[in-house]
Amino acid sequence: MVSTDARVTAGRVLVVDDDPTVSDVVRRYLERAGFVVDKAEDGPTGLALASERSPDLVVLDLMLPGMSGLDVCRRLRRTSDVPIVMLTALGEEADRVVGFETGADDYVTKPFSPRELALRVQSVLRRAGRVDHSTDGPLVDGDLMLDLVSRVAKRDAGPLNLTVREFDLLAHFLRHPNRAFTRAELLQQVWGWTFGDQATVTVHVRRLREKVEDDPQQPCRIVTVWGVGYRYEPVGD
Repeated sequence: MVSTDARVTAGRVLVVDDDPTVSDVVRRYLERAGFVVDKAEDGPTGLALASERSPDLVVLDLMLPGMSGLDVCRRLRRTSDVPIVMLTALGEEADRVVGFETGADDYVTKPFSPRELALRVQSVLRRAGRVDHSTDGPLVDGDLMLDLVSRVAKRDAGPLNLTVREFDLLAHFLRHPNRAFTRAELLQQVWGWTFGDQATVTVHVRRLREKVEDDPQQPCRIVTVWGVGYRYEPVGD
């Protein structure tokens, strides 16, 4: 099940897909990009490898036998913030939304270009380890604190479990308080996408509100600007 035990600079990726042709193609392209690749053909094996090998990123097929990719994603999210790229033959917006709500960081629809997938993996990993300025102090707003260097988020001095994209989106809001952003602007400035499904932004804003707002149904930090998008309003001390 495992391609190699040696770790290289690019990182370790776990590919969970029951289609051997797809997983082999993905493995070859990722290894060519410098990654160590572990493979699993089902959810339980994937979860076991994730626990044993601590991958830097998981490429996860949505349609797995037995335990679905969504179930695997949910279980991973209970204990880990490892970046997850969802891989699926389903292309409907509702399926993408469910994937993001479950905790996926990116979404690639079959059929796909293996080279594009490798680039997506590299992009998500860069964001997971990205520090904009090594001398930056924490971003603080009231009971909320984001340490950009260690990528640690806290609220009320307790840990705040954020995915890679959630952390980046919240950091972007904190860096630009009181400024309204369209969903297209956030998709470009946070995700780095010049085109894509803007429902991605909507889902991540909803998930962030559940973690940083006292009442996610009546947000006071990440507010909706009707006809535009979203604006972050600091709550202060």
